[in-house]
Amino acid sequence: MSTPGHARQGLRLAPFRGLRYVPERVGSLAAVTSPPYDVVVRPDGLRHLETADPYNIVRLILPQAATAAERHRQAAETLRRWQAEGVLAPDERPALYVYEQRGGGILQRGLIGALRVSPREEGVVLPHEDVMPHIVEDRAALMRDTGANLEPLLFAYRGDGTSSGAAAVVDRVTGREPLLSTTTEDGYAHRLWAVTDPADLDRIGEDLAGQRALIADGHHRWATYQRLRAEQPGPGPWDFGLVLLVDTARYPLRVRAIHRLLHRLPLADALAAVGDAFRVRAVDGPLETALDALAKASESPGNAFVLAGDGGFHLLDRPDPALLERLLPQDRPRAWRGLDPTVLHSVLLEHIWRVPDDPEHIGYIHDTEAAVQQAERHGGTAVLMHPVSEDVVRELAEQGVTMPRKSTSFGPKPATGLVLRSLALN
Repeated sequence: MSTPGHARQGLRLAPFRGLRYVPERVGSLAAVTSPPYDVVVRPDGLRHLETADPYNIVRLILPQAATAAERHRQAAETLRRWQAEGVLAPDERPALYVYEQRGGGILQRGLIGALRVSPREEGVVLPHEDVMPHIVEDRAALMRDTGANLEPLLFAYRGDGTSSGAAAVVDRVTGREPLLSTTTEDGYAHRLWAVTDPADLDRIGEDLAGQRALIADGHHRWATYQRLRAEQPGPGPWDFGLVLLVDTARYPLRVRAIHRLLHRLPLADALAAVGDAFRVRAVDGPLETALDALAKASESPGNAFVLAGDGGFHLLDRPDPALLERLLPQDRPRAWRGLDPTVLHSVLLEHIWRVPDDPEHIGYIHDTEAAVQQAERHGGTAVLMHPVSEDVVRELAEQGVTMPRKSTSFGPKPATGLVLRSLALN
């Protein structure tokens, strides 16, 4: 198996001593888990997780305090205290972890390990979205203070589709008794196994050495890993970061859209400003009907969005071709110029609505109902999106072309809290 001190091209997934909850010290493993930090709907979702169990992982990934510095110090102190109290304890041996999620007709299996943090120019890890510097700064400060990778990123690679190499190890290991098994409130069942046999680790390492991975979820945290690695004077544990690697030749990921909440733009103003730039039609019926209309409109050439915020739904489609030709950058591939997120940001947000792309004006929400409810509650506008296909995402990423930030949501995402990586243990 590859070790942190050995330079090697391709993916290098190193074993580590996982830091895990001690089941006897918590109400249940399900009660201490959380979605990734950027999927938690605040404040309602945050409050729900905090009250689920006093040791819920959200107290580490989204600590609450008056200032950012206080939040990060609080998370670091909480992590130290939970280890001292025996709530979290390290596994005895370094391992790679086979992780399984099952629910909603989906079975996903992958490998959790410490992935070598490669520079972008190596092309080993393929980002497909831009990042926001203030989020990278916040995650970097949190990781520095805690000295830990608190949640695995979701990466996708494509094996050869056979049951050999890493796939053979995954298949064999999942026939054993797992280290842990739990079902979270979303109905997904989670199981985790440790891979410690040197021959298995070597087999996985050889299989991954010629691979490269697409960042499915975790662009900001990967940028954080790269930033923290660059700060170090020499080799060390910051050279690696916690990820879940999924072979999508065997376990295809589901791709969903991430919706926008325009905090300060009332829906009436948004519709009035569109004018003739798009065709605008009211959609009668509940949210499901509006989403069906969006999906049907997205089957045709062009771009489509659903706006909400006044108790109803409004479909925008058939944008003015001359307007797109004038406003979209011509130095990008045609596939990029045709993306819904591209048209939303370059045409609607920047030129028609003139909404700055910052947290004060735009929220990014994964859950459709939550986006609509918040828009209606606070007098803003929800922009509902149709997902981009994985093939288009990968095609652009392989060309080195990034999409607008928060363009896609791959899943199912790994539950946060099942295994952590403390840099002090590596």
